[in-house]
Amino acid sequence: MELFGTAGIRGSVTERVTPELALSVGRAAGRAALESDTAAEFVVGRDGRTSGEGLAAAIEAGLLSAGADVVRVGVVPTPALAYASRGRRGVMLTASHNPPTDNGIKMFVDGEEYDRDLERDIEARVEAGVNPADWDAWGSSESADVLDDYRDAIVEFVRDHGAELNGLEVAIDCGNGMSALGTPQVLRDLGARVVTLNAQIDGHFPGRESKPTPETLADLRAFIADGDFDFGIGHDGDSDRIVIIDGEGDVVHEDTVIAIVAEHYVRESDVSDPVVVTTPNASGRIDERVREAGGRVERVRLGALHEGIARARSDGGDVVFAAEPWKHIHPAFGGWIDGVVSAAIVARLVAESGLGGLREPVTERPYRKVSLSCPDEKKAVAMAALETSLPEALSPESVDTKYGVRLEFADASWTLVRPSGTEPYIRLYAEADDVDALVESVSDVVEAEISDA
Repeated sequence: MELFGTAGIRGSVTERVTPELALSVGRAAGRAALESDTAAEFVVGRDGRTSGEGLAAAIEAGLLSAGADVVRVGVVPTPALAYASRGRRGVMLTASHNPPTDNGIKMFVDGEEYDRDLERDIEARVEAGVNPADWDAWGSSESADVLDDYRDAIVEFVRDHGAELNGLEVAIDCGNGMSALGTPQVLRDLGARVVTLNAQIDGHFPGRESKPTPETLADLRAFIADGDFDFGIGHDGDSDRIVIIDGEGDVVHEDTVIAIVAEHYVRESDVSDPVVVTTPNASGRIDERVREAGGRVERVRLGALHEGIARARSDGGDVVFAAEPWKHIHPAFGGWIDGVVSAAIVARLVAESGLGGLREPVTERPYRKVSLSCPDEKKAVAMAALETSLPEALSPESVDTKYGVRLEFADASWTLVRPSGTEPYIRLYAEADDVDALVESVSDVVEAEISDA
């Protein structure tokens, strides 16, 4: 598809995600919903970007003119919009961690993002054009507040996990984004002492770039290192991503966070086949902790956690957690990516065991990600050859070629080679005690196949 990417529609508000496009997408989505359900209600929310109000108005105009009803929920975190979309549909105007010049359109139905089939249908309708409904068939609109219900539901949900916070000291960098309306309030309601940075919602993102990385979170890390905090949290613009900082100001590896939360959910579950869904580039440390807890791991392509959940369930598994780096789905709470719930769960677990205690059983081997230049036209040939040449060269214990070429070795090290879907690279991921040697060996084989392609 040309319109939808792995996380909805995103791009420049002057060149791609324009009011004209929003109007067309809204009308297409409204018509599609009415053909499916005969009646359609959409909750519409937006983040704090300067273009959000205008794009929300355009989306609403499209939905209403198609005959759908609209409930405006205003400026909210994306997971709050997803929560509000249960039993109906939703549209969120957000570009997540993209720069302030961008915006985006993310669509939900009954608490889950639109799947590829629904997105293809919307894209086809936008391309063909959709006329307004008859004058007497247009929809109606109203406003509603969803934030209190959303935050209260999180507080109630996490009380079954971990321990009372009782003054736990937490520093949160909201990045001038939507987590300012979610995480600080939830953690305070749970009993934490919270200090915030960049908690003023501002679509210019003056405090830092919206994407939370070790570099962009430098102020938070220094603040924590100079203080007396149990841990820290960094969020992105729409609060679906989360980064955890330890009490020394160091970033906790994203896969370690997944391993900790995954192990907890598996141990706490009472189902016969607890499954954790993650992605091919995720660390083997997740598999180790999940196996130790009595569960199993299933992998799915990047950006497709919902597909992995559906597949695991169709095979009879009970999915207790799904995650890719920085982004987590908590199925017992809802079917969407939710950084606010992640913050609350981690806080409760830290209160119970301490962050050091949670990390202690996780084997944190060195991890590297490398991008090897490869023209787009060579990717398919090179990847096909690597399915044979990589195993022959490295003699792994197991090989998986579903989403690239993933090799696992007897010493628990592993590597993944996959083509980038957006850039002229083949990505190489590796985790091993001697990760440099593994990267060098894999790189030699990959570069040879690229050269011969």
